[in-house]
Amino acid sequence: MLNRLIAPPTRPLGRVDLPTAQVSELPNGARLHVMAHSAQPVVRLQILLPAGRWYDSSPGTSLLTARALLEGTTTRTARQIAEEVAFYGASLECEQGFDRATLTLYCLTRHLGQLLPVVQDVLLNATFPELEVEQLKTRTIQNIRVERQKTSYLAAERFSQNLYGAKHPYGQVFDEHSFQQLTADDLRRYYRQAYSLAKAEILLCGDVTDAQVAAVVASLSIPAQTEQTPSGLYSSPADTATTDYVKVPNSLQASLRLGRLWPNASYPDTHGLQVLVKVLGGYFGSRLMKNIREDKGLTYGIYASISHREHASSCIIGSDVNATNAQLAINEIHRELHTLQEALIPEEELETVRNYILGKFLNELGTIFEQADKYRHIIALGLPSTFYQDFLAEVESISPKRLLELGQVYLTPQLFTEVVAGP
Repeated sequence: MLNRLIAPPTRPLGRVDLPTAQVSELPNGARLHVMAHSAQPVVRLQILLPAGRWYDSSPGTSLLTARALLEGTTTRTARQIAEEVAFYGASLECEQGFDRATLTLYCLTRHLGQLLPVVQDVLLNATFPELEVEQLKTRTIQNIRVERQKTSYLAAERFSQNLYGAKHPYGQVFDEHSFQQLTADDLRRYYRQAYSLAKAEILLCGDVTDAQVAAVVASLSIPAQTEQTPSGLYSSPADTATTDYVKVPNSLQASLRLGRLWPNASYPDTHGLQVLVKVLGGYFGSRLMKNIREDKGLTYGIYASISHREHASSCIIGSDVNATNAQLAINEIHRELHTLQEALIPEEELETVRNYILGKFLNELGTIFEQADKYRHIIALGLPSTFYQDFLAEVESISPKRLLELGQVYLTPQLFTEVVAGP
């Protein structure tokens, strides 16, 4: 009979090899990365463009441009684009990120050829109709007004502003007045600059044939625009620890954000730091969860995570608590940070964290799209092709002594920026 009180044995993960992408350069300078996998008759085409918040010509331009990209072209209205995509049971959307904008097409393999002209049309001939742009502005402003009634949104917004600085692209908060002043002409100008394929990374993955790859190459070998990529609103991160409070009248809840600037993903200790932060607050059995949720009952959840972006990285601790318990929760977070600077992590706890990290990593490789996401991370951050193999090796070999040394360098509470949003 199975004894459910005894955990099943664990086994070494062994070597994990991500699929190798075939990389080629298009005549216009774009790079095409192809990851073929025939398990399912589906395909994903992603076009990564230097058009994220980092490249804003003025605050909000990249956000509104991405949201308005599918609102019409010189040959198709927004409705015609939507109907053509829906006819083939496909999905086409554009998202703005901190560094890049991403146009993503999901479709059945047999329909890729019929949908490539739509993708090309959007990239080459978007018109940004005035009426649709004004409607998007109104909806965006209304949505953010609703979000700003939440302590979690306000805490995250102020935290980013204080951590990076008000003028840094990652730290700029949404300015309703400036956003309202944007015009369709502003978006067209930005589109001509930032949506040129000359600096694009194109990722094609799924059940694709050589003929379909050739069709993608033919469709996306669009001549590069003559205008230069926008220079953006660059500023160095603030890199000074601050403590701040955002007052939210009548709120029963307080949202906490604590964190600091962090070494980038190419830093030699980056894999060890991932393990350290996982111990702190990166899974349900983490120290922050056991202390602040399980022992003290101050929250439903608390996390610690590392965010790597192309131009800066950060470590963030976040939670929502009863407003009367905010300071107690912060004190306990400080206590856990100090503990990781003062005492070795027990081998049993470290083994649990290792198993969690390795198991989660394997779980994130279940489909070709998830594997392509890992590859995309490497491309976007300019990391070596062995990044994930190195990560797994470090997870399996890192010692409690090395984690203690890392904690003493990086987890000093006085170096953390703190924000509380509450009554």
